Amino acid sequence: MTRHVSPPHATATPGFDHVDTWIFDLDNTLYPAHAQLWPQVDQRITLFLAEMFGLDGLSARALQKYYYTRYGTTLKGLMDEHAIEPADFLDFAHQIDLSLLDPDPALGSAIERLPGRKLILTNGSRQHAENVAGKLGIRDHFEEIFDIVAADFVPKPEARTYEKFLDRHGVDPKKAAMFEDLAKNLVVPAALGMTTVLVLPKTFDLYREAEEQAAVEAPYIHHSTVDLADFLRNNTPLRGAPDVLGAP
Repeated sequence: MTRHVSPPHATATPGFDHVDTWIFDLDNTLYPAHAQLWPQVDQRITLFLAEMFGLDGLSARALQKYYYTRYGTTLKGLMDEHAIEPADFLDFAHQIDLSLLDPDPALGSAIERLPGRKLILTNGSRQHAENVAGKLGIRDHFEEIFDIVAADFVPKPEARTYEKFLDRHGVDPKKAAMFEDLAKNLVVPAALGMTTVLVLPKTFDLYREAEEQAAVEAPYIHHSTVDLADFLRNNTPLRGAPDVLGAP
């Protein structure tokens, strides 16, 4: 069985018996790193900047990191500083190859059996989320997708994005759980009362910054896992009959 780590805290770590809404990030949370999706998106963003500004690859990459660090997403930086059309950027960035992404029936079964509502909250586009969730075979298990357009292009971890999401979908944060691959994106959910789960890669991902995949231990991270399907099967109150893939 995969080991899951819950950091020690002064108060008891919250469980999931009270949860009626399950909120999932998309990229690097619902699919594994070996599917090679995020590196493609990252490279497409670099190419967009190179073509827009006539830059070489290294310069475009440096500009991309600047926008990401200052604004939370490259898109927000381009909108604020250059008033670009966001649809063009999102379409370009998400023109990726999904051939290495396999359906995940174990994850689909676990998500389907979660009691209550299931929602996706992503800094990406709705179409990207639809494509990825569809290829994984899990799209039908989610009630709705809240994307960067729905967030008025204000990315996580901005508090107003979570607040807008909660308001739009009528979610009580004290009865919700949030699954994320970036520790910084769990600060606000925890403060709002959500139970939080940090989803880490099984092995170090060479295409991501080390700090973005660190096994952070902090009061705002209640649980951590390197296997989302296994975590859901063994730590949440799944309803219905066991699936055929070894769920308890």
